[in-house]
Amino acid sequence: MQRVGPILQFLGCQDNVWGISILVVTDAGDAQPELGFARAALATTCSSAPVPGLPCTAWRFDTGIPLTDAPQTVDYFLAGQAYRFELPAADAMPTLGYVSCNGYSDARARRLQRAPNALWEHMAQLHGTRAAPGGAPAGPLHLLLHGGDQVYSDDMWAALPELRAWSERDWYQRCTVPLTDSLRSDLQTHFAQLYLTRWSEPVIAHLLARVPSVMMWDDHDIMDGWGSRLAQLHDSPVCQGLFAIAKAAFELFQRQMFGAPPPATLPGQLVHHSAYRVGPAGLLVLDMRSERRPLPDPGSAAEQAGAIEQVVSAQGWQAVYAWLDAQAGPALKHLFVMSSIPVLHPSFATLEGLLGAMLGQQELEDDLRDHWTSRPNLAERLRLIHRLLDASARGTRITVLSGDVHVAALGVIESDRRDVPANANVINQLTSSGIEHPAPAGVALSFVEQACQLPETIDRGITGTMMAFPTSTQHMIGRRNYLTLHPDAPGGDDRYWANWWAEDVAYPYTKVIHPVG
Repeated sequence: MQRVGPILQFLGCQDNVWGISILVVTDAGDAQPELGFARAALATTCSSAPVPGLPCTAWRFDTGIPLTDAPQTVDYFLAGQAYRFELPAADAMPTLGYVSCNGYSDARARRLQRAPNALWEHMAQLHGTRAAPGGAPAGPLHLLLHGGDQVYSDDMWAALPELRAWSERDWYQRCTVPLTDSLRSDLQTHFAQLYLTRWSEPVIAHLLARVPSVMMWDDHDIMDGWGSRLAQLHDSPVCQGLFAIAKAAFELFQRQMFGAPPPATLPGQLVHHSAYRVGPAGLLVLDMRSERRPLPDPGSAAEQAGAIEQVVSAQGWQAVYAWLDAQAGPALKHLFVMSSIPVLHPSFATLEGLLGAMLGQQELEDDLRDHWTSRPNLAERLRLIHRLLDASARGTRITVLSGDVHVAALGVIESDRRDVPANANVINQLTSSGIEHPAPAGVALSFVEQACQLPETIDRGITGTMMAFPTSTQHMIGRRNYLTLHPDAPGGDDRYWANWWAEDVAYPYTKVIHPVG
């Protein structure tokens, strides 16, 4: 029996060939699913792997479709059911969707939600139409970018008795007791079942089968606050074992890895930083969880081994910056950089006093400690910002896509450099979150909105500002939302139109992103 799929993954575009992998999960012992394309000439390979924790088999089909001078529709068939996806013209910029926070940190919140998948429904309708409300650009999505928290593992603390018992032990025991074989098995089953349950929901499954995805995880795909908790717990056998199990599930279900990483994975690093070129557009995807770790405890083995607090390792940054240095320039008109946590957001230092006295805001406070603007992360963030501004100065428009914070927001980083065109000194940040997770409570949101009024001095001559949305006085949209990015029609001036689609709002919030120059 087919348990989940098909799920399309984008493998990159090489020599105008659009690479796709297709994931299907069936019961163990089932025959290989029958996959076919309306174009019989398309060559397809198939590989399989067991699903840890469940009696299931994962199948991955790989193929490549040559792009042509006109957009295309590709029809395919799996187990007798028909599907289709859309391709841009060769050397054209793709239409993108962006989502994050596809779940709930508190299961009660989902039960209280009248329509948990309402925005997935809305996106499916928008994908299938050629006319959008308010005259917004419309047409099919070519890629769906998932910016983190594709699933929420939070209920494992209540659902798994052995894990719950571990969480109730005293501090020393939590830091030292080993991960038992029984808990390992329970965690593998939990993560596998979590993906199968969430991704078999009809409207989510509908889009995953019709729009190729690019996915990168964040903390809830592992555990809330992963990498930002106290070092002794982070390094404990149970937490490290839990991370390894979550990582294996992420690599199977989100990255569709059956051994070797997907071809867009950057060389020279050990995790999942990836980069793609599609015509004059590019996508740089940062893995901000695999190597994240807190400051080691004094005198610990980690400290003695030279471990440092970090979001990304030096080796990871070297791979990212090598790709950026090689690609930035006028031929790369737009580069979208996926950072699961916002590069620009009201800092914890600004909000700490406001939230400290507010009951019921622990989750928001934990998220703020997790951010780039948290004090321990500022030096890494500063290097990233300088490298992105350098790329912009070479003629590439840089736009950061982020999520995590459960609001829609628009930020602008500006430099006062005078040796480059004026609009090359600007980096836009578009935050969209969450497609399912509800926004913070109104009182917390009002404090964040207030904090947005103050610009941030990032470095000498570099400022960051949370902007009000065009045609609005709001800096934060406290509703569930998702984002679409449509390029100008062929023959236009290479602008992108960013549209935030917020729940129960008829028309999108729109930002126009112009190329450099």
